[in-house]
Amino acid sequence: MAASRSGSLDTFPRLLLNHALVRGEQPATREKFLGIWQTWSWSQVAQEVRAIACGLAELGFKRGDNLAIIGDNRPRLYWSMCAAQMLGGVAVPMYQDAVANEMVFVLQDAGIRFVVVEDQEQVDKMLEVKDQCPDLQHILYDDPRGMRHYSQTFLHGLDEVIAGGKIHDANHPDFIPGEIARGQATDVAVMLYTSGTTGKPKGVCQTHETFIAAAQSGVGFDHLTDQEDILSYLPMAWVGDHLFSYAQALVAGFTINCPESGDTVMTDLREIGPTYYFAPPRVFENLLTTVMIRMEDAGTLKRKMFHYFMAVAKRCGAEILDGKPGVSGSDRLLYALGNLLVYGPLRNVLGMSRIRVAYTAGAAIGPDLFRFYRSIGVNLKQLYGSTETCAAVCLQPDREIKFDSVGKPAPGVEVRIADNGEVLVRGKLLLKEYYKRPDATAESIDAEGYFHTGDAGFFDDDGHLKIIDRAKDVGKLANGAMFAPNYVENKLKFFAHIKEAVCFGHDRDMVCAFINVDMGAVGNWAERRNIAYAGYTDLAQKPEVYELIKSCVEEVNADLAHDAMVADSQIHRFLILHKELDPDDDELTRTRKVRRGFVAEKYAVLIEALYTGKGSQFIETLVRFEDGRTSKVAADLKIADAKTLPVMRKAA
Repeated sequence: MAASRSGSLDTFPRLLLNHALVRGEQPATREKFLGIWQTWSWSQVAQEVRAIACGLAELGFKRGDNLAIIGDNRPRLYWSMCAAQMLGGVAVPMYQDAVANEMVFVLQDAGIRFVVVEDQEQVDKMLEVKDQCPDLQHILYDDPRGMRHYSQTFLHGLDEVIAGGKIHDANHPDFIPGEIARGQATDVAVMLYTSGTTGKPKGVCQTHETFIAAAQSGVGFDHLTDQEDILSYLPMAWVGDHLFSYAQALVAGFTINCPESGDTVMTDLREIGPTYYFAPPRVFENLLTTVMIRMEDAGTLKRKMFHYFMAVAKRCGAEILDGKPGVSGSDRLLYALGNLLVYGPLRNVLGMSRIRVAYTAGAAIGPDLFRFYRSIGVNLKQLYGSTETCAAVCLQPDREIKFDSVGKPAPGVEVRIADNGEVLVRGKLLLKEYYKRPDATAESIDAEGYFHTGDAGFFDDDGHLKIIDRAKDVGKLANGAMFAPNYVENKLKFFAHIKEAVCFGHDRDMVCAFINVDMGAVGNWAERRNIAYAGYTDLAQKPEVYELIKSCVEEVNADLAHDAMVADSQIHRFLILHKELDPDDDELTRTRKVRRGFVAEKYAVLIEALYTGKGSQFIETLVRFEDGRTSKVAADLKIADAKTLPVMRKAA
């Protein structure tokens, strides 16, 4: 596939053509299929994308059309994004785990005529809602398994679309080059919908120019090359995956690797051994929980050795990674021994042996969790951003890592703090607009060109940004002390036994909390103590489990008591919910963020019980399953008191 060296590489299709020209035989994409890794070079990917684009054009896809993409991370779904962009269209990735009815809003709002899905499961969702989406004309599917008896004329296998596209390309060889030449850097390249924590999702329109600028910033900042390997397993609809697995891959020319399935991610991670890794905090939390469960099941000698060397790592590991002076010779020797016996094998088990740079974003990560990974030699860093800013506002420079900050503004990005404490951002990476929402666009970007993030934060003395919470969630206790619920919740979620937490306290005289226990970690803990249980609800209400969680809550309280700014936010009372918070029940977004207002309204009777001194409260809750079935979960929830410590006030 020919490409010219002249001209600006200012759109994703032009970047793809350039890679096909300068590194055509290097691996661009891998996918594990039936246990075997399949590899496509840059020149092969360029040919496949061109064929898909021609096939879409043959079906009537036109410049300005929006193409929905639904499924797990699959090469041909990424390629379909670029194919739409070749034709001047816009890729609209959607969350693959959303139920059919949740997809209706985006399909209608974006006026989707074409959708590319992964498999039969996603096809069935589209068929279920097609009558509600009058614009939807063509459904293309990647995996043909189970599709033999589907006879609808609007269904097309990608294999046949590609075959038709190759014929179209042979008959019209100038068509694709002409379409790519028409593309502009300011054209919208992708539309990512917000999670909709407070209302209907909004389509965030990002141009080629904005995402390429964000990608170039990160590539230059961390000195990424075309030799990097990254595992692409996070939802394609999430801005983080689009930045790391699509935009940065097309800017730097490195290899993306798609796992066989969600169940094989850990195995595939170890096999690939990525050099560049990205995950939200919950993934790092789950990995740590898995490690702790395995260590609890290990022999006495192994367990003691693990805890001894982890104490050494906690004491000096992060400082050694950052090359800081002041670490004693004995600690360096012990750390080297620990690296041989514990840290190295642990990184290998986690699939992190080759990682040069790892990032986390999407939510605040607990400082203790952050320190754990850096202490065992993983160069984990935080970045800060949002869908509207291409996920790249602040980055942490090497050797300037702070566990309670999100770093400094990225190159070319301006950040300032408004009078009310809100973080404002200006730069090339800002959204072009919210789709068909000029009111929301005008509301979020002020006259000076600053985007209002909705986050509350401040700069420390070294110029590092610290995020406190969502500005709308930061409140005050009845005594006037600041209450930042997310700050407290993150401290709770560091414990392996706590999966989710929701804190309440605004305008009240104390803080109370809902807790979700981690079924895997607490179930393992219970089994080792011969505590019988019948499912989550039964386990969550065991007296022994309450004592376990109470110890975690009181440890957090002890930590909070030493921080004057949040010392009043110690948790006085808590309960363990009878069910896990779930996106299917609208309690979490698809990115696993708590819909705080919805949860407070849904469980108002529990909040009232916490604050009126009750020792228990009966509740019955309707739950939904992915297939549309509903059921009810009922329980008499215990309410426990936690020990709090006197607030340590600084002398005036």
